[in-house]
Amino acid sequence: MTIQTPPPVPTSAGAAGLTGADIIAARLAAAGATHAFGIPGGEVLGLVDALGRAGIRFELARHENAAGFMAEGLWHVTGALPVLVATLGPGVSNAVTAVAHAQQDRVPLIFITGCVDHALAESYTHQVFDHQAVLRPLVKASFRAAPGTEALVVDKALAIARSGRPGPVHIDLPIAVAEAKAVAVPPPPAAMAPACVPADLDRAVALLAGARRPLVLAGLDLVNENAATSLVRLLDRTGAPLLTTYKGKGLLPEDDLRVIGGVGLSPKADALIRPLIEAADLIVLAGYDPIEMRQGWRNPWPADKPVIDIVAEALPHGMHGATLTLEGHVGTILDRLTERLSPMTVWDQGEPAAVRAAFRQAFAAPAEWGPHAVFETLRAVAPSGTVATADSGAHRILLSQLWTCDGPRRLLQSTGLCTMGCALPLATGAALGSGQPTLCFVGDAGLEMVLGELATLRDLAVPVVVVVLVDEALGLIALKQKQMGLARAGVDLGLSDFAAVACALGGHGATVADRESLAREAAAAFARPGFSLLACRIDAAAYQGAF
Repeated sequence: MTIQTPPPVPTSAGAAGLTGADIIAARLAAAGATHAFGIPGGEVLGLVDALGRAGIRFELARHENAAGFMAEGLWHVTGALPVLVATLGPGVSNAVTAVAHAQQDRVPLIFITGCVDHALAESYTHQVFDHQAVLRPLVKASFRAAPGTEALVVDKALAIARSGRPGPVHIDLPIAVAEAKAVAVPPPPAAMAPACVPADLDRAVALLAGARRPLVLAGLDLVNENAATSLVRLLDRTGAPLLTTYKGKGLLPEDDLRVIGGVGLSPKADALIRPLIEAADLIVLAGYDPIEMRQGWRNPWPADKPVIDIVAEALPHGMHGATLTLEGHVGTILDRLTERLSPMTVWDQGEPAAVRAAFRQAFAAPAEWGPHAVFETLRAVAPSGTVATADSGAHRILLSQLWTCDGPRRLLQSTGLCTMGCALPLATGAALGSGQPTLCFVGDAGLEMVLGELATLRDLAVPVVVVVLVDEALGLIALKQKQMGLARAGVDLGLSDFAAVACALGGHGATVADRESLAREAAAAFARPGFSLLACRIDAAAYQGAF
């Protein structure tokens, strides 16, 4: 990620008309914010104006929930601080899903909400509720700014949002604080302390040096630390094969022979890698966050299996045990371990290679047309380095097994919260940040949740290729109903003409039902300015047994 150079931070209120909102905006700009997303209301107009003066572009979404995902998409590709702005009442409640996602998917979202002044709230109730009470279970911290505390509140919010495992922080900003003349502003805080590393690594080094069948499972902490090179050095020195969570895809390019694949949601994938877990004499969890995993990953190895758990922040999740837990900066810990190891001969029976081959064969396309063919065709057409996003549903689980990533943050999705409606706004933010075509995979139900954001794509004029898997069903839920022996109910959709909708909202639309048409339309879409929508008609039954 590339972080743009921020403007200088004002350190006094000497400039005429400097307001509390100006102080907040300047602090956000200094922390790397380039854009803020949301829908303005009367209670945040002063803040929106101040953001513009600080060099932070305010981008209008069609829904606050989508605005939060746009902020995240931008953060993934540029490193810009993700900022979400909402007005009081329904503006706040609309954003709850995006905030919950930021908590569970480890996004350092700064969520600023406008609110009426405390004295007014005692007698004025229109649209008024306790924002902090609603949001506290979903954020790492919640603050209410007061006169003279604007800079302090933002500094605390930034430190908390970025520490350990990142997460959202909320700031409630009363109108009077935002619009009042500001008092003197303290200088920004000193640089953060150096990366934390446990003092005693001897036991971990001994376990690694003695392992002859080591296995590494890497995840989100390493992605958030941009520490892929540290993982590569560990694998080079130990010879261990690599499993990743879905968010960890691309930490190593997936054509690297050490990469087995992504695990956690697909029972078929998990069954294939079970023999490796059983055979391993040491499992190294490198920034692994079990929030991405389904119930099958509760206690996935016996209690006596040697396990080193290297985490940014130790949490009492109860999903698995570990022989040794090392808490701190995961990449730095890996570097310290690696420099004390000598290369070794491991897995002398070649088990990882056999599992890797079986893994790829299991997800090969079984038919000429269907979701497999859609993903294979788009992977062949999409340029190297393309960022793709995936909505929740059956298509995401299969896509995450088939799609190969040539770097981290190249397949963006909601894995902790697993919410629908995220893929299109994630792609919007990513394309806004990169200026390059971004690929969005979404089901028909997921797209219908956020159709208004196609108008946002039009207005922003960013290049997004939207690929809609049209099967007229909530496919994943329908599969679960069938597996449970339940009557089919509440999962069937009518057929929408998505291509016509795309054209009506200022984009290009096409309906396809074969590989050749998809390849031709996709190639044109990647070369076209603005957004294109490709509606791929598939049979929902194609997901049966696919993952």
